[in-house]
Amino acid sequence: MNSLFERQDAMLRTTSMVIVRNFMNSVNWSAPMLCIRGSRGVGKSTLLRQYIKSNFKPGSEEVLYCSLDWVYFSQKSILEVAEDFYKHGGKVLVLDEVHKYEHWSREVKEVAEVYHDLKLIMSGSSLLKLMDGDADLSRRCRGYDMPGLSFREYLQFYKNIVLPPYTLTEILEDSARIASEVNAVCRPLQHFHEYLKYGYYPYYLTNAIDYYALVEQSLNYIIDVELPQQRRVEPANCRKIKALLGILAQQVPFEVDISKLASASALQRNTVLEYLRHLNDAKVISLLYSDLVSVKKMQKPDKIYLENPNLMYTLATSPVKIGTARECFAVNQLSYGHTVEYGKSYGDFRVDGRWTFEVGGEGKSFSQIADMKDSYILADDIESPHGKRLPLWMVGFLY
Repeated sequence: MNSLFERQDAMLRTTSMVIVRNFMNSVNWSAPMLCIRGSRGVGKSTLLRQYIKSNFKPGSEEVLYCSLDWVYFSQKSILEVAEDFYKHGGKVLVLDEVHKYEHWSREVKEVAEVYHDLKLIMSGSSLLKLMDGDADLSRRCRGYDMPGLSFREYLQFYKNIVLPPYTLTEILEDSARIASEVNAVCRPLQHFHEYLKYGYYPYYLTNAIDYYALVEQSLNYIIDVELPQQRRVEPANCRKIKALLGILAQQVPFEVDISKLASASALQRNTVLEYLRHLNDAKVISLLYSDLVSVKKMQKPDKIYLENPNLMYTLATSPVKIGTARECFAVNQLSYGHTVEYGKSYGDFRVDGRWTFEVGGEGKSFSQIADMKDSYILADDIESPHGKRLPLWMVGFLY
């Protein structure tokens, strides 16, 4: 146990508190059990350590941070650590990377049942479902999904430009004021296209040269390790999933033809649909449907995007089309806290079943959505709104 506390102290000493993401404030840390899920590389581990550093005195033994991929857990179980920690006055047990520990849910459930006043905080892969595994934790555990950096957070993390988030309603109804506030502090267009290339993951702060290599490394880990472990994907098919992803990266936004995808990736049609859902759950791609209410298990999506623009630039084998990057950005940012549907012939996207958006450049026409209520153009290359033509970068301030 002493070695775990020593390791925790060493890690906390090197955990920076200069910038703490607003996501910290959206979590109910008082809940008896909670789990923060997110794609590899979005900053889950840093968030957990920042929480400890903000709420406990240095050297406190009331809290214990453990990463379940440590060699220590090849010989010790969660149950053993929890028992020892609790007997010595422990109050908050933080378990990072729970998806890397076999039968984690069974042991966590037992810990919760035996030690009622021991708070459990966990983190895991985006693929992690609280209903999965050997124990049903859905009623016990509060789940939170952590995204990568928004454009607003990119400005804060990378450029030291601090601005508040705005709700979608504020952006749509008070865009002139928001644009004025942002433009008074910085020139957003100066940084926007940089964000599309390397702003979603915090890697760039410490290793700018290898940014794309690190993103690709995380992507390979999701496909080669997490999908087989969490979704029982055959390891032999991991190369085919990468081939499928390569096809999507070249043709995003992909007008879906499952038969062609199956043929090109040497997979069965139903297998392609299954793998697309896995990649969507893993936050590698975004599947859009024209009617979320009637989506069935084996229904094909209407459109496919990579989950964020950085993935486009990471996987690109030819120049990235800016129009595709714009749409990918809009879907990514609008999906946080909102439902996004494919608009078909009624704009590019429909959000929360109410607002319709068309995405394009400065000269984008209203022709497709001219007669539609609550319709807007999200235009690139403009700093200020003009009626219902809003700057695209604004939806990057939703969180």
